[in-house]
Amino acid sequence: MNTAAPALTPTTRALSWCLHLLVVGLLALAAVRAVTGPLPHAGPTVAMAAGCGLVYAAGPLLPRIRGDRRAAAWWLAAVGAVWLGLLALSADGVWVAFPLYFLQLHLLPRRTGLAAVAATALAAVTAFAAHQGSFSAAMAIGPALGAAVAVAVVWGYQALYRESERRRRLIEELTATRADLAEAQHTAGVLAERERLAREIHDTLAQGLSSIQLLLRAAERSLPGAPENAVRHVGQARQAAVDNLAEARRFVAALAPPALEGTTLADALERLCTTTGTRHRLTTRFHLTADPVPLPTAHEVALLRIAQSALANTVRHAQAGTVDVTLGALDGHITLTVADDGIGFDPARLPAPDPETGGFGLTAMRTRLHTLGGTLTVDSAPGHGTTLTACLPFTQPTATERPPADTEARP
Repeated sequence: MNTAAPALTPTTRALSWCLHLLVVGLLALAAVRAVTGPLPHAGPTVAMAAGCGLVYAAGPLLPRIRGDRRAAAWWLAAVGAVWLGLLALSADGVWVAFPLYFLQLHLLPRRTGLAAVAATALAAVTAFAAHQGSFSAAMAIGPALGAAVAVAVVWGYQALYRESERRRRLIEELTATRADLAEAQHTAGVLAERERLAREIHDTLAQGLSSIQLLLRAAERSLPGAPENAVRHVGQARQAAVDNLAEARRFVAALAPPALEGTTLADALERLCTTTGTRHRLTTRFHLTADPVPLPTAHEVALLRIAQSALANTVRHAQAGTVDVTLGALDGHITLTVADDGIGFDPARLPAPDPETGGFGLTAMRTRLHTLGGTLTVDSAPGHGTTLTACLPFTQPTATERPPADTEARP
């Protein structure tokens, strides 16, 4: 059933105008032949043709007929009634049946349209036979063939229109899906960037602020008995603040950590150990057990951040006297080991991370390594110190990641 008329497109508008012109032309032909030919009822035939044209013109001109299927059906019935009057007066009216087929199939439900086409074809054959005074099979072929062509054309067009509508809806759905996917990817990117910044802030600024806090507490305890020690602690705190300010500015610029600029990863780790030992009275030693090899910047940044976080945890929680930081290679992997002789802990009974008390360090380390395909191992027990091992698969840096020859980063 034709529940709704297809929306007009430039092609359908052109077809509609062709149909209008065909109806007008056929009615004009019937009127001219009635006037010029030796046919009776010339005046009534011309009047009926003109009346049929006027009734037909009401369809395209009246908005209600264009927009209401029921009104269109009544209009079509009026056109058919006037056409029957013309057909009764002139055999030339039989040609108007062909455009009527298209109107009936287009405006009526499928079954009703087929019945109307069949009735129109039967009326055309009957009237033509009556005007000729005899009947033959050839008289039925023209109207029947025209009806068949009209049915095939209209149904074919409707099938193409439905297929076009399905494709249009599919394109709209794909467009909406693509927009949803883009939004989801954007959201995922935002969340990933937030997570990355959270790790960076925890491993640098948060640890630096914690170090400044410890140094200022030490300076406070040194007053007033040992002012020289207080001055030294304040100077170290000031330097830690300078370093963290550089880190904060580097986050804004989205560049590599300042500790890796113009130096190697091994040098940066050695300097980190020296700074940590100087500031916190902790014997911190660095060991390099592998030949220097180039690493991607992301790997160097991850290992440096993990070393910073691990040493900060050692200072704050381990109560250790010695800590060893070792950079090496094993079975195609780069390894970083941080081992201390502190009080240790039970890895299975770690408290949940809390914004007030912290506890995000190990989680941030694991997440950072996981994104690069690495692993983190923590070996500790109460009273037996802690050994933390970060392992990353060795990957050659790309051309865009490799630093200049004079500042190439090597472990």
